[in-house]
Amino acid sequence: MIARRTFIQGASALAATASGVGASRAETAPNSSGSENAKVKAPPGACDCHHHIYDPARFPPSRPQAQQVPNARVDDYRLLQRRIGTSRNIVVTPAPYPAPVSDNLAALDAIKQLGPNARGVVIVYPEITDAELKMYDAAGVRGIRFSLTSGRPGAASTATPEMIETLSKKVNGLGWHVQFNTTAEQIVASQDLLGRLASPIVFDHMGHLPQPEGIDHPAFGIIRRLIDKGRTWVKLSVTYDSSKDGPPGYADVNKIGQAYVKAAPERLVWGSNWPHPSEPNKPDDAMLFDLLAQWAPDEAVRNRILVDNPQTLYGFAKVT
Repeated sequence: MIARRTFIQGASALAATASGVGASRAETAPNSSGSENAKVKAPPGACDCHHHIYDPARFPPSRPQAQQVPNARVDDYRLLQRRIGTSRNIVVTPAPYPAPVSDNLAALDAIKQLGPNARGVVIVYPEITDAELKMYDAAGVRGIRFSLTSGRPGAASTATPEMIETLSKKVNGLGWHVQFNTTAEQIVASQDLLGRLASPIVFDHMGHLPQPEGIDHPAFGIIRRLIDKGRTWVKLSVTYDSSKDGPPGYADVNKIGQAYVKAAPERLVWGSNWPHPSEPNKPDDAMLFDLLAQWAPDEAVRNRILVDNPQTLYGFAKVT
């Protein structure tokens, strides 16, 4: 009887899997709603090019009031990877952290835990030494970030053009880029500075183009001209603060994603922005990943955005 019951249970499970029942279910991931796997199949080497790690118990920030997101450690992020199918990732130091080396330790530790399939982008100040930069480079860092939208002094929101240019020159010799989390209005105001930076540029979250202007905002034209010079990249990720349509479809944001893909698929990467620190109501990351199919319906183009472009920008080994 025991053997027969075991056989029936096993056969039932096999039948359920074969019929697709439960086949799309995944473990839930913290800071992400939903429990379904992404419908779009991630190719081998697919990279999530923008997420954060918070681990205050092990790496307390130098400012106690710095924003924290619970359940956003490396093991939590691995659950998200299983849902969306990515295998490479870029750890970005969150904007609320100031820039001393101690406040990048959570990101550096995450890169170490995640291994050769991870790289990082950190926050630094002009006083950083060449030795510290080389230490970061050896640890897998490939860029620095200015989060100009945050309004927090420690997040380099008070960065001057001189500070940005100084750091751009410092990191350019390492082959790094300068990443901007900035409003569209700030892009317009800074276009002369952006045009003369020594290092490559990466814009977070599609450049935060506001709605309803979208691609008609002057910032889109500035980003396009910088892309045409061959030194600028854009991260495709849903801009919650810009969307008027909102979840689950983000129809207005989709138009921006489609415009970027049509214009320059060779200069785009995709990012989840997990654990969505600015969002009290966490989005469904599998659905966000599936939006990429609306922006880039062609599988070869999606694979370029998810695999080939990150290999170039972050120095990953070529997928064979």
